[in-house]
Amino acid sequence: MPGSRGEDLVGGPAAVFPPQSGRAAAMPRLLDLDGRGELTAAHVRLVAQALGKSERTVWRWLAAARADHRLAWVESSHFTVTTEIRRLLALWGGNASRVHAELMQRAAEDPDAPAVPSLSTLHRAIRRDLTRGERAGLGSGEAARRAHDVFGQRPATHRNAVWEGDHKHVPVEVDVEGELATPWVTWFIDCATKAITGVAVTAHAPSRDAVLASLRIAITRSEPFGPVGGLPGQIRVDRGKEFLCATVTAAMGAFAVPVTDLPAYTPHLKGTIEALNDAVEEMFLVSLPRYTGRQKLTGGHLADPDAPPLTYEAFVGLLLDWVTWWNTRHHPSALNGKTPIEAWQADATPLTDVSASQLATFALEDDGRTYTISTSGVRWRRRDYLAPWMNGRTGTKVSVRHLPHHDDTIEVFDATTGRHTAPSNSQHCQHIARKGVTSGNTPHVIPTGNQLTSIITKNVNTKSASTSPLKSPTTTG
Repeated sequence: MPGSRGEDLVGGPAAVFPPQSGRAAAMPRLLDLDGRGELTAAHVRLVAQALGKSERTVWRWLAAARADHRLAWVESSHFTVTTEIRRLLALWGGNASRVHAELMQRAAEDPDAPAVPSLSTLHRAIRRDLTRGERAGLGSGEAARRAHDVFGQRPATHRNAVWEGDHKHVPVEVDVEGELATPWVTWFIDCATKAITGVAVTAHAPSRDAVLASLRIAITRSEPFGPVGGLPGQIRVDRGKEFLCATVTAAMGAFAVPVTDLPAYTPHLKGTIEALNDAVEEMFLVSLPRYTGRQKLTGGHLADPDAPPLTYEAFVGLLLDWVTWWNTRHHPSALNGKTPIEAWQADATPLTDVSASQLATFALEDDGRTYTISTSGVRWRRRDYLAPWMNGRTGTKVSVRHLPHHDDTIEVFDATTGRHTAPSNSQHCQHIARKGVTSGNTPHVIPTGNQLTSIITKNVNTKSASTSPLKSPTTTG
């Protein structure tokens, strides 16, 4: 007869409670009925049917509960991983055999030491009591442990809701004035549209000026740096890169843009910029000569150790071409077939722009010197800078501010007042003076513009800058 030997019932209604939790739920009720003398076989039968067990099994549970108040299944005793075992596993890099050998040695030296389990028992306990992540971490470190973690995904937002910024050490050797160096990239990305808003490249470890150059170009929306830009709602950066965090916080604080400094070594908290860092390496850098991550020969040598390196200037140009491709032709999976620029333009969220007058001093450096407007304009770093507004103002004392490593344009201020006014209102004014293109010693005046122009910008849809001190091919005599 089904159920007469205590076996589970087959073919009955599906149990709602799992067996273990069902027993824990039913026993207090049955004991209560039993204590009041109201327990009947019908109650036991009802519980057995609900849990998919035989009546005999439920009566046995009830007997155990009466005897020692055992309301649920109790796991039989077995060896467990203790705190000391965990410490030894950490000491021996997760090697259970070495841990077992040390336990055996302790037992041999100390008769009062706890009994040592067999090696197979120790292995079973480690598999049972430690998670996959813990076991991986003991053997290979924190990064391996985190590989077994799960991470949520932030909900979709709108353009300029959040930017993320980071430094990327480029694993490519390039020729910088006759010496091999691995450049750095500082860039910012809009999390909603995946558009790269600003990028700066340095031949050396990134510094404050690289961060400021990238930020200024990221904010600017007028040509040639548009259409992406404006002020973001917040910026997320890595607290571990202290000067990046401090510089961004100081620069954006004046615009009331909060900067979230994320804990160091938490790439999952800034997944958008980390994905960009991985993408540029997998989709672009790996194809360049002298890529240091390429497969190696026996002995750890590169397959092409004598490959001629790119010049630094050539590398910057190729990188900016790739940024242009990313913004205008790449289709990230999260954008449902759109490119970052298309996603940006399809988003109707209002933007907060910063006027040219507000950006007049943002991220610009001042060498502390005073200059005089001459008939050739303003002489700065062996170049003449001029603009139509300088007509009639020769002899005026001015000061100069510039974006670090960008010498194609400068900002000019009245040396005495430092005031910034419209040219039609006062002769003490500030404008952008573009570098003169010369023919012999006669400068050609280029009309003044409203925005800084990078000499290496490749596409009007790509906002980019190189912090390399690139020089114009033409200078005044």
